[in-house]
Amino acid sequence: MVDYHATNNQSLYSAGGPQIYMEQENDWDRDLLLDPAWEKQQRKVRASESPGAAAGACAMRYLFLRKLLSCLPRPQEGAMSKIMQLYNNNNYYYYLFFKAKIVDGNAKMTLGMIWTIILRFAIQDISVEETSAKEGLLLWCQRKTAPYKNVNVQNFHISWKDGLAFNALIHRHRPELIDYDKLRKDDPVTNLNNAFEVAERYLDIPKMLDAEDIVNTARPDEKAIMTYVSSFYHAFSGAQKAETAANRICKVLAVNQENEHLMEDYEKLASDLLEWIRRTIPWLENRAPEKTMTEMQQKLEDFRDYRRVHKPPKVQEKCQLEINFNTLQTKLRLSNRPAFMPSEGRMVSDINGAWHKLEGAEKGYEEWLLNEIRRLERLDHLAEKFRQKAAIHESWTDGKEAMLTQKDYETASLSEIKALLKKHEAFESDLAAHQDRVEQIAAIAQELNELDYYDSPSVNARCQKICEQWDALGSLTQSRRESLERTEKQLESIDELYLEYAKRAAPFNNWMEGAMEDLQDMFIVHNIEEIQGLITAHDQFKSTLPEANKEREAIQAIQAEVQKIAQYNGIKLAGNNPYTTITPQSIDKKWEKVQQLVPQRDQALQEELARQQSNDHLRRQFANQANMIGPWIQNKMEEIGRISIEMNGTLEDQLTHLRQYEQSIIEYKPNIDQLEGDHQLIQEALIFDNKYTAYTMEHLRVGWEQLLTTIARTINEIENQILTRDAKGISQEQLHEYRTSFNHFDKDHSGVLQAEEFKACLISLGYDVENDKQGDAEFGRIMGIVDPNNSGAVTFQAFIDFMSRETTDTDTADQVIASFKILAGDKNYITAEELRRELPPDQAEYCIARMAPYTGPDAVPGALDYMSFSTALYGESEDSQEPIELTYHPPSRPEEEFLCENVKSAQSVVLSSSNNIREILQKTSFLMF
Repeated sequence: MVDYHATNNQSLYSAGGPQIYMEQENDWDRDLLLDPAWEKQQRKVRASESPGAAAGACAMRYLFLRKLLSCLPRPQEGAMSKIMQLYNNNNYYYYLFFKAKIVDGNAKMTLGMIWTIILRFAIQDISVEETSAKEGLLLWCQRKTAPYKNVNVQNFHISWKDGLAFNALIHRHRPELIDYDKLRKDDPVTNLNNAFEVAERYLDIPKMLDAEDIVNTARPDEKAIMTYVSSFYHAFSGAQKAETAANRICKVLAVNQENEHLMEDYEKLASDLLEWIRRTIPWLENRAPEKTMTEMQQKLEDFRDYRRVHKPPKVQEKCQLEINFNTLQTKLRLSNRPAFMPSEGRMVSDINGAWHKLEGAEKGYEEWLLNEIRRLERLDHLAEKFRQKAAIHESWTDGKEAMLTQKDYETASLSEIKALLKKHEAFESDLAAHQDRVEQIAAIAQELNELDYYDSPSVNARCQKICEQWDALGSLTQSRRESLERTEKQLESIDELYLEYAKRAAPFNNWMEGAMEDLQDMFIVHNIEEIQGLITAHDQFKSTLPEANKEREAIQAIQAEVQKIAQYNGIKLAGNNPYTTITPQSIDKKWEKVQQLVPQRDQALQEELARQQSNDHLRRQFANQANMIGPWIQNKMEEIGRISIEMNGTLEDQLTHLRQYEQSIIEYKPNIDQLEGDHQLIQEALIFDNKYTAYTMEHLRVGWEQLLTTIARTINEIENQILTRDAKGISQEQLHEYRTSFNHFDKDHSGVLQAEEFKACLISLGYDVENDKQGDAEFGRIMGIVDPNNSGAVTFQAFIDFMSRETTDTDTADQVIASFKILAGDKNYITAEELRRELPPDQAEYCIARMAPYTGPDAVPGALDYMSFSTALYGESEDSQEPIELTYHPPSRPEEEFLCENVKSAQSVVLSSSNNIREILQKTSFLMF
């Protein structure tokens, strides 16, 4: 604290007397002391300090003494201590010393001392934005005159010569006194006289200057103009308070406007994202099957386009939405605003829920697509198999009904009848052999119906025709047998060799037909093992060909033996074998066909083997990449978790490191794209399983998106910490201490503190939250701040928000109400006109649009309720702060005595209002805590 008694004694009353004090005034231009014109002007300015001043040196001395006496300390009345008596005697001793000098007519010293007093008591206390005296007064003038044309205040001499600056100061505070638009820059005398007369008449400011002296002087006296301008500053000090109040309100409103803009952006982005999800889900839930493989493959391609093109930007939008929401909540906490609650249905949880539903529909749609493609593939295979078997069967049945209905046995000989009977037996054997094929045709048709084949009606019609024809053949066969058996007794001769030929040729012929059917049968496999199984089965079939060839040669030998016997015995054969239609030529032809089909089957199986080997290569190629990318993503997630709890360097260093880390992750994206390409090749090859990896493309996609989201969230957390640090004035050391304490109690490195861990952390920081009634209540209060959702866990962001709130100060609702009260002239309401006059246009209209009408007993038309508006900005109004006790010391200067005239008899002062405490402390620096 400054000892003003000591200061006064060392300055005014030191050994050098007044001359030494005068030498300490650094801005005293000594050359001007020798200028008679300057002395004349100074006499006028100093004399004007007393409204009753008269011209002449005698009157000047009288006025100065009178002013000096009014400023000197008065003797202490009543009982005085020895020290106080000496103090009063010394004051008057030095007063007589100066009086003698003044009476002697020392005009220079007299004027200099008067300037010192003016500087001390009229100018010295002026301060604008922590500047003082001359600089503060100049800054005040520049701000007040900034809106006026032809005014540019840069100093206290030539900037005032045209008189417009004086008129601008008056018009800014009392616009009804001056018509500023009628003033002309080229008429300085009129301008100056107008300002001086208005100031003297309406503002009680003496006319200290002459217009002609200012205009006719190349550089008007700086001290004279500064003294005169300081009178305007003091006259308009009330307006200065209003401007301070307006600045505070503008600051608060600017924060609120920015927050509202962020809220609107969030609402729009959330609405757009939810609308996109709403439109997309029905498309993904549409399970209408297509009839052909081509149409389903087009659906699959459309789904791939959605995955590659349409969804990734929405993933980024969702991540950015969460980041914007967290940043907005941080800004609201930092400005003591209530937390932002999005409109119904647009919460982050709502968006996450909709996104989860979207991903569920997406997964179900992909599974449906692949299953439907498998179904259509199976259907195409079955339909082709049905057509082949039906064609073979229809070819075999062609002409059979005519054969079974002919009456050849009525005119045949016994041998012919016996032959017909044997032939019929062979036919029955052949018919029985075809029973399996008919059953297979019916089974395939049934499966096509069950799989909802689009051309099922034609399949069913063809199958029905085959079954009806088969039943008819059975009936006809039975009927012919009965006819032949009736005449069998009449027929005895038969050619045993023909019969043996027929019996052996029929099954062999049927075997060849079955072999040809199997060799031409379509096959579908999905892996190497299945195709290798088919190749093994085919090799086993080829191994039976030598035995089959022996059987063919044996059958052909029977026919050769018939020819040999007939020739030897001179028998004329009636024609072909009467017991069968299978000729040696047909057997050889079918055997040749089997021989041709075997290598064709070999080639088809080898081609399929090559395709499956290619598919296996695609599986391995995808698996190799997936088995690297999957652990890489997992490691990156773990590394981000470690980085988020480590403390390496400043927050800016951590942010730079994280952004570099994010860039390295983004640069890994080509690997993901390459894997997507491999996955597309797998899908195009209709590969549905992969034994070489446990990772699926869907799993890796989700992991990649989570990785990008996690690093973005971690960066946002550091940015919010920087925002908190800068807004709250937290030092890097404090943040380091907070992080150290947080990490120490975060035993499981989860990034959050459970309730008991957080309590231990608070105890280590000095909070009284021990397990007693009072401690539990205090801990409950703190948990309500850091964990408003009752999750039982405290994040690091919530922890530093709490610690910064405990250690820093911010604007409060009470402070904003006090500022509005100043603008309202101490009324309980404010008008729109007052808001437009005191605030910038946009912020004035912002308040007017949001303030409710004032309804108090003193309300007037158009009154607005600024109290409820201010409270709404911050939520509930803060409780009053604890009283501050101040110790009183006797004042050592006249202005101090004036400020303390209401408390000079008290031993201490208790200030219960927190709103004006700083203002009081600034003006009463002689009060000690």
